[in-house]
Amino acid sequence: MAVLRPLRVVIENYPEGEAEELEAINNPEDPNAGTRKVPFSRVIYIEQDDFREDPPPKFWRLAPGREVRLRYAYFIKCVGVVKDEKTGEVIELRCTYDPQTRGGDAPDGRKVKTTLHWVSANHAVPAEVRLYDHLFTKANPAEEENADFRTLLNPKSLEIVENCFVEPSLAKAQSGSRYQFERLGYFCVDPDSTKGKLVFNRTVTLRDEWAKIEKGDKGGKG
Repeated sequence: MAVLRPLRVVIENYPEGEAEELEAINNPEDPNAGTRKVPFSRVIYIEQDDFREDPPPKFWRLAPGREVRLRYAYFIKCVGVVKDEKTGEVIELRCTYDPQTRGGDAPDGRKVKTTLHWVSANHAVPAEVRLYDHLFTKANPAEEENADFRTLLNPKSLEIVENCFVEPSLAKAQSGSRYQFERLGYFCVDPDSTKGKLVFNRTVTLRDEWAKIEKGDKGGKG
């Protein structure tokens, strides 16, 4: 799991100073790939895009008063929002968790509509992520009549995201190694990685249904 644009979440009823290890599946499509341990603690990071203070229709992720599932972990419910006093930007969420939902299901049978990925703040490994996209804005620039290919270059073909966090199992990831980051896409370790800072390159995106809805693009990729 990796969080590219972190939003701090404090789980108020989780014991301070404690942590536990949860079992995570290495590859849902290959049972023989085994499992790994993922640390969980009172403070975690989720993606900024996974929260809306005033959620629009069809947004099923975290919002005030709403409960969601954390992958491999627990149900959490947002009970408070902390904002920057000057900008009004949301900088922290206050949540509670249900200890009976360890592993991702509720004994009483209640359901949630979304599962979010996350990283424990105390165990997170810093990283830089390079998001590569199509080089051109047209699928086949050669078919564009009388067009200068330079006018068809995609200005967003590379976005460099700093201050990302990945789970600690990736701390010793080697150059060239490939991973799927849950809900984000496929990535490989760049040779620019150092002991103190990993660098990942996105090689394949995943479809994001909410991104499609938000952009009003019913047929394009998410």
